[in-house]
Amino acid sequence: MALKPAPTEEFSSNSYIEIFFPPMTTATPATRFARFRKQRAVQRFLQSTSGMIGLVLTALIILMAVLAPILRPYDPAGDRNYAARLRPPSPEFWFGTDGLGRDILSQVWYGLQTSLLIGLVAVAIGMLIGVALGLLAGYFRGRLETVVGWMTDVMLAFPSILLAIAIVTVTGPSVVSVMFAVGLVQLPKFIRLTRSMVLSLREQEFVQTVRAFGATPPRIILRHILPASLAPIVVQATLAIGTATLEAAGLGFLGLGAQPPTPELGTMLSDAFKGGYSLSSPWTIIFPGLFITLTVLAFNLLGDGLRDALDPRSGR
Repeated sequence: MALKPAPTEEFSSNSYIEIFFPPMTTATPATRFARFRKQRAVQRFLQSTSGMIGLVLTALIILMAVLAPILRPYDPAGDRNYAARLRPPSPEFWFGTDGLGRDILSQVWYGLQTSLLIGLVAVAIGMLIGVALGLLAGYFRGRLETVVGWMTDVMLAFPSILLAIAIVTVTGPSVVSVMFAVGLVQLPKFIRLTRSMVLSLREQEFVQTVRAFGATPPRIILRHILPASLAPIVVQATLAIGTATLEAAGLGFLGLGAQPPTPELGTMLSDAFKGGYSLSSPWTIIFPGLFITLTVLAFNLLGDGLRDALDPRSGR
């Protein structure tokens, strides 16, 4: 029986197009699931009343701080009108003036800049160091976990504001000292959160699988465990910004924060109380205190909204 020749492949114009312009491959099930989770998280956040209020307030506060050099009506430190001392709010001075004749609105705008800068940098310091220590302690366990746990327990034994006061007293009052002190105070929160996440993830099947295929510990930690732990870390960081801002204002009120002529919300409250203007000129404490409250409230509401959105167990 004679063999039939193999049929020759016929190329059409569509075949040539597919060679040079291959069709886009469909997304894998894992990619589609990740995309669905992101869309679901955004939907849950948009449905969160607290999250949306926090987002709007945070955006307004950041916008005010960023645009302070452009919108400022007066120099917060240099423009002093002693003839306009302690004037109440008016069309000329929207938030009134302080005991030195300075415009409180300009001071609040620049004070927001300083407070937000301290809060963001302090939380960044605490998050970077705390997450790194938590990852190492939770994955390698042993003596490293014991030492890190002992250090965390010692820091938690003291109230955070007292620990920050002690650190600033040693390093000297300044904006940099406050950033460093408040950042160190945030360490235990990130260490404990990250360590607990690592302990729950290191025995999961996907980690066991990549370990069986020969993945090194740094690769497992950075490529698999850390991405799976980012959601609670981001929520904690958002909530910590409000706490850090409040602690920075407390240090400023005690005279351990930003030093004159740098405007800062806690320092403004301190100047008003020291000058005895809190009762006779209440606007000198109302507006700085109001913006401290709004800043803390904004980041707390934003953190609550992110927690509802990023928590897969949320019923929304």
